[in-house]
Amino acid sequence: MAVEAAVRGYARKFGENEEDWGVTALLHDFDYERWPTLGDHPNKGSEILREKGYPDWMIRAILSHAMEITGVARESRLEKTLFACDELAGFITAASLVRPSKSILDLEASSVKKRMKDKAFARGVKREDLVEGAALLGLPLEEHIANVIGFMRERADELGLRGTL
Repeated sequence: MAVEAAVRGYARKFGENEEDWGVTALLHDFDYERWPTLGDHPNKGSEILREKGYPDWMIRAILSHAMEITGVARESRLEKTLFACDELAGFITAASLVRPSKSILDLEASSVKKRMKDKAFARGVKREDLVEGAALLGLPLEEHIANVIGFMRERADELGLRGTL
């Protein structure tokens, strides 16, 4: 849901279809718990979506978020945005939850950038993916982080990130 919030926010910012982008973001990892192995995910999920009649552009965007596995390059604005928001939304969630307030409402981009330097923090997140995502959107990293924090703040309650504030 955090990725969905971020991708919907960018859809608004870019003047794109917020519903289409939001559904794509919400579905992009739906198969991960069942098939967590890269190669199975997101390929098996994409097969299911294709069988259920989801549009090719949506399936392509989902496949492109794991380009190194699927070979589907990130070309469209949606594809770039989904990749740019995927790992960052999780990283921001983790950064929020380790704050004394356990809230995204008082989290700043500079704090997220500082956490990125700590290799032990959220060690499964490739920092180069966070940097590459911002570059794909043509944004400075700090601006991209601030945007995603802002988009996620809009849904802080739903995301469980209001904390004690």
